[in-house]
Amino acid sequence: MYKYLKTLLAATLISGCLMLNAATAAEPVDINNATAQEIALALTGVGSSKAAAIVAYREQHGAFQHIDELVNVKGIGLTTIEKNRAVILVSADNRE
Repeated sequence: MYKYLKTLLAATLISGCLMLNAATAAEPVDINNATAQEIALALTGVGSSKAAAIVAYREQHGAFQHIDELVNVKGIGLTTIEKNRAVILVSADNRE
């Protein structure tokens, strides 16, 4: 009986962790079209003020041509970009 409960508990914990990872996996976000709220929700380490700075930079300087241009936004560094590289999109219709 003890072995069965131990196995059941382990399986429950593993499935819970898998569901948590699936629930917290961010959807890709196009930094050339997304709102500040969408950016803040999608990117790890980017709150509402940094997301607003990304949108303000985009409005002042035009569309991002490459993800790495985000380093030009105050408060966004290479570490933030690397953490989020898999979910950041730059729409093709905005590239030259």
